[in-house]
Amino acid sequence: MVPTLTLWLPILLSAIAVFIASSIIHMVLGYHNSDFNKLPAEDEVMGGLRRFDLAPGDYMMPCPGSKEDRTSPEFIAKMTRGPVVMMTVWKNGPPAMGASLVQWFVFCIVVSAFTAYLAGLALEPGATYLEVFRFAGTAAFAAYALALLEDSIWYNRQWSTTLKNVFDGFVYAAVTAGVFGWLWPGAS
Repeated sequence: MVPTLTLWLPILLSAIAVFIASSIIHMVLGYHNSDFNKLPAEDEVMGGLRRFDLAPGDYMMPCPGSKEDRTSPEFIAKMTRGPVVMMTVWKNGPPAMGASLVQWFVFCIVVSAFTAYLAGLALEPGATYLEVFRFAGTAAFAAYALALLEDSIWYNRQWSTTLKNVFDGFVYAAVTAGVFGWLWPGAS
């Protein structure tokens, strides 16, 4: 067993490495550019929604008011007539990435800390690079990728987008696993 606090360096360095890898994926490689479709008549739709002064948050339409409403003929007719929409409304103004980047880095540290905790419980000091890589990679992949499948299962996100995000999670897990394997205590 390896105490989690003794793994502070791989926790921090793997979070930094994942942060850098995600920056490269999103700013250089560009394969996420097709994740969202442009809405036809975007200006008209935005103008129509603007008059409601929607607060930032998640919205669904049509949205049932109760469990019973979901099976009502009126609600089913609205769903059939469409459009059926789930949307997230952001705060108005130019994109401000600072807060999101800080939250992403904190998330990377949390994933690395859980990876360290699980690997520390399962592996001894001096475990081989491959043993650490496999265990840490599996734990990190579960954290970075598996929950993303739910977006396509329940919220109809395009499977292509979800699978690209799962691939990103695979890359982040491999980076995390590599750092943990490299810096594992007692490794030669």
